[in-house]
Amino acid sequence: MVSNEVQLIAYADRLAGDIDGLHRLLESEPWRGVFGGVHVLPFFTPFDGADAGFDPTDHASVDPRLGTWKSIGALAGRGDVMVDIIVNHVSARSASFVDWCARGDSSRYAGMFLTMASVFPEGATERDLTAVYRPRPGVSFTPYRVAGKQRLVWTTFTPQQIDIDVSHPEAQRYLDAILDAVSASGVSMVRLDAVGYAIKTPGTSCFMTADTYAFISAFTAKARAKGVEVLVEVHSYFARQIEIGSAVDRVYDFALPPLVLHALGTGDGGPLARWMKVRPANAVTVLDTHDGIGVIDVGADQAAPGRPGLLTPSQIDELVESIRRNSGGTSVLATGAAASNLDLYQVNCTYFDALGADDNAYLIARAIQFFVPGIPQVYYVGALAGRNDVELLARTGVGRDINRSYYTSDEVAAEVERPVVAALFALCRFRSTLPVFDGVFTFAYDEQASVLTMRWGADGSWAQLDVSLRDRSAAVSWSHEGVEGRTDDLLADPPTLR
Repeated sequence: MVSNEVQLIAYADRLAGDIDGLHRLLESEPWRGVFGGVHVLPFFTPFDGADAGFDPTDHASVDPRLGTWKSIGALAGRGDVMVDIIVNHVSARSASFVDWCARGDSSRYAGMFLTMASVFPEGATERDLTAVYRPRPGVSFTPYRVAGKQRLVWTTFTPQQIDIDVSHPEAQRYLDAILDAVSASGVSMVRLDAVGYAIKTPGTSCFMTADTYAFISAFTAKARAKGVEVLVEVHSYFARQIEIGSAVDRVYDFALPPLVLHALGTGDGGPLARWMKVRPANAVTVLDTHDGIGVIDVGADQAAPGRPGLLTPSQIDELVESIRRNSGGTSVLATGAAASNLDLYQVNCTYFDALGADDNAYLIARAIQFFVPGIPQVYYVGALAGRNDVELLARTGVGRDINRSYYTSDEVAAEVERPVVAALFALCRFRSTLPVFDGVFTFAYDEQASVLTMRWGADGSWAQLDVSLRDRSAAVSWSHEGVEGRTDDLLADPPTLR
């Protein structure tokens, strides 16, 4: 079972050069003891394709520029390691897709790749096509020449990412080979990337249908048999996240990041308090990831109009506008139609900039995250309280790159000297070390005073977080092994078990 400690999310090459470098970094000062585990973002061959590793040509091999499976195994020897299994698609440059394009029906991979005709053999109406949910504008097909004939190939995300039929024997062999390689290296958890889109059922939205749940259940059973837990990655309506949580090992709490921003930005903790009452407890909590800050996760149900979200449309509009203001307008450069990946359901911005680069507010946001039930993860840019990387965005034109900086070793060394980073590292150690976070959780919200109170208790020990949203102040108090402590300043005096 994955340990209940703070984990890091990182591209190995963008933080420490390669996988062995990431291992050395986590074992060096001041990083030692900060993160109990690490989610290593795609390191497969190649790690630098069209979508930063999420379109590998060989998903079962480690890109030799980053290391080997032994490198992953060594990293797993120091703590939990999570890796991605990209179940929805393969690269257009993969050997299997290239072979099918060249040989058509005579290829052993014929039927492995989804086309408009394979999903809609009787043809598709306008209603059929518009019912399909896609996190991008336009339809889900890209024309490719297959054995000399033009075919409409299903591409949910980009033209370079080809959707597969996960029920096809070759696709099953492909996914099994990835799971075998990952589990053999000692990985603790796999993240099923884009799994919500993996099953295409005519006449439906082709997103998180009953067939999708069945696929997730079957894949989870395979993973568990190999000693690997499964985390499901789905951005969707909050009620759907609750449903997913009841069917899997772990689910992301993607509603938390925008709700915390709303609470700290407006002084209104009501939406966050309502979410705390119903959210799945078996969550991985995040404030930032390699993707943007989700909006769809707190909005109304796009698949069933009339079902309200955790935030109203006007509250979401103000949230997006506040991120624009706080980031000095840089988030606008990387979001929506301004970005090549057209993220219409996310705002691309570092979490630190989304809070106006306010050290105090940032640490309060992290304290809230760490006290919310679940396994907390901190993205590498967030671990260094990073700012929007406008220069990288200008070079690539990829909106998400504003939050995907490359750090040199000298830059990392300089960043960890900043007080806000040192305080965050101390808060991570506190969260990972204190055993009460495996105990009983209680939550209260005083609407009149606008104060959040989160408390954990176990075997006579306890830890409590009190946050005054109106004045952005917080106190952490605790009792451990008969010794009590308290801090009212997370930046100058972060909680420490002495």
